[in-house]
Amino acid sequence: MNEDFITFQKFNDQYSAKQFGKLLSDQNIKYVLEDNSLSFDPTFANNNFGTEYCIKIKNDDFEKVNILLEEKSEIEISEIDKDYYLLSFSDEELIDVIAKSDEWNKFDVSLAKKLLRERGQEITPLKIEEIKKQRITELSKPEKSQSGYIILGYITALLGGLLGVFVGWHLLTYKKVLPDGNRVYVYSENDRKQGNRILVLGLVFFIFWFGVKILFRFD
Repeated sequence: MNEDFITFQKFNDQYSAKQFGKLLSDQNIKYVLEDNSLSFDPTFANNNFGTEYCIKIKNDDFEKVNILLEEKSEIEISEIDKDYYLLSFSDEELIDVIAKSDEWNKFDVSLAKKLLRERGQEITPLKIEEIKKQRITELSKPEKSQSGYIILGYITALLGGLLGVFVGWHLLTYKKVLPDGNRVYVYSENDRKQGNRILVLGLVFFIFWFGVKILFRFD
């Protein structure tokens, strides 16, 4: 079932997504290509606005695919242009690319490692593993308290609007995918408790105000 698959990478064109899917198929890695594009283009410009294709894989395959992309990037590095922007990065900036590898493509991460190695600043596999663990720990931390969002949730819940129900549900259930494929709650335990209250309150007042409207209609 598709519920077992988690988004690994997003693309703004179908061709790139299918090419990536072919790479996975060649390695016998199961995936799901999901079209999350908007069916209506509000700009009428016939561009890529709202176009999104997601490649989803199983949690257990995240590490395997990451290694596959790193190996692919190592081969592509030999064809790099001499004016490629990463070549002007300082050692500290290259280390930051490695530390925040989830924000960069695999090619840039592999190139950063190669450049540091050539400059005598090679980062050992053990150090890279340590950096990855630190990054996972950092990304696993919940967002700061969403006080403004919570207040909006309570107000809209009391007014009986479905927006309050959505805000409560979002605070309570929203998760993010970590680079290792695991999913964690985005908001703190306290904010999630507030979300639960907002969700319940929103449902109660939605039913209440709906009932009031029905009564006044037949009064």
